[in-house]
Amino acid sequence: MSIDFERARRMMVDNQLRTSGIIDRRLLAAMGEVPRERFVPPARRVLAYTDAPHPLTALRSLGPPAPFAKLVQLAAVEHTDRVLDVGCGGGYSSAVLARLAASVVGVEDDPALAADARRALAEIGASNAAVVEGDLERAAQSQGPFDVVVIEGTVPAVPEAYFDQLGAGGRLVALIAEHGKVPVAHLFAKSGQGIASRADFDARLPPLRPVQDDSFVF
Repeated sequence: MSIDFERARRMMVDNQLRTSGIIDRRLLAAMGEVPRERFVPPARRVLAYTDAPHPLTALRSLGPPAPFAKLVQLAAVEHTDRVLDVGCGGGYSSAVLARLAASVVGVEDDPALAADARRALAEIGASNAAVVEGDLERAAQSQGPFDVVVIEGTVPAVPEAYFDQLGAGGRLVALIAEHGKVPVAHLFAKSGQGIASRADFDARLPPLRPVQDDSFVF
């Protein structure tokens, strides 16, 4: 089946992003340009622009476009920012962020996904994006501090290690889901007085790490 991916991108922007409150013109342009189909498994490329997550491995998925875009918009990425992209998967999030920021470091703990991300980013010419393979919390510590940290998946809480990698005035965005509750997007800002935070909107992205089932206690 032949798919007009350029048309699919325009429809995603108009029907998923704009209708979800995305008004950042730079972000709309970036997501209208990055070939999302290149960052999903070949068998799912015809579905690349649907409003649904795409499994990349047994443990990692690429989330739907709109929740990702809302999280990035919340971070208010500037063209001078250095961005840490936590759990970058196959590299799509890093590709979008690379069009908004001065530089992006994606971190991925799955070796195959990290390799896929590097290849895809090179193919689309995202020369200001790099991918580091290793522990999600520590692999990019030597490359900080960062102006923005984006956590690419729902977490029960934000590990302190990510705040340590933020520079003064830095922002961190994450979807936080306390046990059994709907995930809520949070914006954290770092200053000389510490970390300030606010809850912003409800949304759903796949978990950053596998969900532990605590229902059975012996």
